[in-house]
Amino acid sequence: MNNKELLKASSAILKKAKELGATLSGFASVADLKKAPSFTFAPQMPNAGEGIGTRKNDLGLKPGEAAWPEYAKTVLVIAVEHPEDKPEMDWWFGRVDPPGNRVLASVVRQLCPWITDTFGIGTFHMPYHVEKGGTYLKDASVLAGLGCIGRNNILVTPELGPRVRLRALTLDVEIPSTGPTAFDPCANCADLCRKACPQNSFEETLYLSEDYGQEILPARDGSFSRPACNGQMEIDNTVAREQPVNGFDDPVKVIKYCRNCELACPVGKN
Repeated sequence: MNNKELLKASSAILKKAKELGATLSGFASVADLKKAPSFTFAPQMPNAGEGIGTRKNDLGLKPGEAAWPEYAKTVLVIAVEHPEDKPEMDWWFGRVDPPGNRVLASVVRQLCPWITDTFGIGTFHMPYHVEKGGTYLKDASVLAGLGCIGRNNILVTPELGPRVRLRALTLDVEIPSTGPTAFDPCANCADLCRKACPQNSFEETLYLSEDYGQEILPARDGSFSRPACNGQMEIDNTVAREQPVNGFDDPVKVIKYCRNCELACPVGKN
């Protein structure tokens, strides 16, 4: 495809993603992503590949390492809004994926064949977990122009703040990136997100640039403690109780993970 055809395809793909239910979407270069902060930091991070949210690595990857399909040249990031008044979008019902992730997966499952059928572009639906062949979605979102990584160590978008959920697919052609953006609401913020953390996950600097060979570190300044945050997730698991849920024959354990740092952020709130 020539440049004109690629631009036409990219515009149509973004439009189709929205039609299928995406709130935000954008393209990022795989070559750029391989050099992005999480991809270079995670393999060096203590406790990489441990804790709630990780999965068994059956791809032969080192802890924190990401894998790419050989033909992948571009990543398309899909975001859906997760409003504060719909907390159930992120709840785990037993071992069943949260409803929000199922919405995202549905969008990508429909989008992949449409892209191939319409433009002859090869696609790959990326798993959510890096250990299973997924990608670091926050970095991909930044390079795709969806927002920036905030001082709470999560993606902050101009439209919705950090209240979004993410998924991605790859394409086998080089489509121009839609980012990054200069958007940065955290420069003069009062750190409401950090103060809201029940585990004080941002209390001290854990990582230094000189030790990891990069300026951009977790939570920007190297202060995010994944083990502390994981401790809150373990508490959330422990206090979860079985309860009747529509769509399930028997009561099911409903896990409601902490969103304090996310909900405290004023960005995207009218």
